[in-house]
Amino acid sequence: METVCIIGAGRFGRLAVKRLQKNFHLVIVDIDKNRLNAIEGSNLTLEQGNGIEYLADNLYPEALVDWIIPTLPVHLAWEWSQKKLGTHSLFPRIIPAEIDSLLPNPVRGSQSQIYVSHADFICPDNCIEPDHFCTYTKKPRKKDMYLLLESLSFRGYQPLVIKSRQLAPGIGGYRPIDLFNLSDKIEQIKGELLICTACRCHGVITGAAHQ
Repeated sequence: METVCIIGAGRFGRLAVKRLQKNFHLVIVDIDKNRLNAIEGSNLTLEQGNGIEYLADNLYPEALVDWIIPTLPVHLAWEWSQKKLGTHSLFPRIIPAEIDSLLPNPVRGSQSQIYVSHADFICPDNCIEPDHFCTYTKKPRKKDMYLLLESLSFRGYQPLVIKSRQLAPGIGGYRPIDLFNLSDKIEQIKGELLICTACRCHGVITGAAHQ
């Protein structure tokens, strides 16, 4: 049975538990003990603590973790990368407003972070990401978001994208090796970066600089 590490036990973390616990061993990490205590079922390991710090301390290429599901309100791939490489060499960079015209439905989380989506509506939380048509609109699907972000060309910023894959309807994650590959790519590039995580429809971008 594969092991899935769910970082965050809020609404979406609990939804991930509900949809995955029959088929996976789940490790759920949250700083709030009460949230963890509210989760019941089999195939569960509960870990109280900061999710980013937990991964920094426990994730390594040979670790017995098959999938990571980020369900906390931060860009996990960015936070983990910065913690691994150090704030002295990898730090946030303001993304100029001109990039917004290249992105679908951009929403600023901060000056260095942008959320993007093909949807201008609230998606159903059980979407199965069908190949050809949007679940909600029934219209032909647009270009996969992770491909769109990979092809971004903006002022010399280098896009680096982690692809989120569905493990159940509405539940996406990535392999630990994807995080390690990301940090390896960052180390090879000196300059400005767009560190992205995206599925077929949605994504988050963090502007960064590596020196």
